[in-house]
Amino acid sequence: MLLKPSARNVRALLDKVADLLQGVGRSLSAGLLIAQLNLMLRGWAFYHRHAASLRTFTRVDHLIFRLLWHWARRRHPTRGARWVKAKYFTQRGQARWVFQGIIREESERPRPIYLYQTATTKIRRHVKIRGAANPFDPGWEVYFEERLSARMAVDLAGRAMTEHLWKRQGGKCPVCGQGLTLEEDWHLHHVEWRVHGGSDAWFNRKLLHANCHRQVHSQGLPKESAASREGRS
Repeated sequence: MLLKPSARNVRALLDKVADLLQGVGRSLSAGLLIAQLNLMLRGWAFYHRHAASLRTFTRVDHLIFRLLWHWARRRHPTRGARWVKAKYFTQRGQARWVFQGIIREESERPRPIYLYQTATTKIRRHVKIRGAANPFDPGWEVYFEERLSARMAVDLAGRAMTEHLWKRQGGKCPVCGQGLTLEEDWHLHHVEWRVHGGSDAWFNRKLLHANCHRQVHSQGLPKESAASREGRS
């Protein structure tokens, strides 16, 4: 038996996107609009990535593209279709017609931001916890961090926590000091490992680059660590 997102669930997502475009989205720049849409789309896709959802994801991306195309044409009623396409849509790799914008943050250079494509979400079957996993063994610390990160990616409260940590860190990785975006492969880590008594509270968590996280655990760097939103170490 194959499980997939219900038609009702898909309609609910599309209605939320349409409400955003017809509401506050009318006055938002493309960059700020994409930032809001990405949180919505990524969370929805991660929630359904354990089902047979690829065909549904592809259809959702197509329908959202149509909504965004109408949004862009309404903003520039005197401009032609080619002008609108050049301003708001680009090609990234094999993907054509990717909705794009510019986002400006305090003390940061303007940077491009692209609409999250739900069809790029990797389908992951639900994995039971390993029988040998021991939460009190330091050797399993990264494993349990990964599971926690995967849950945070699909949970509304978890996504809010992730954004809070990112803002608290000034959008930078505390290990290398370089910029960190929520669109890339970040890792979440407990500053004081839970096997050593650390808590799940926000002040005991950090977001890091994937490579920085590996260095923290493999080289024994200072307590500045993380677990992957993709559930990888």
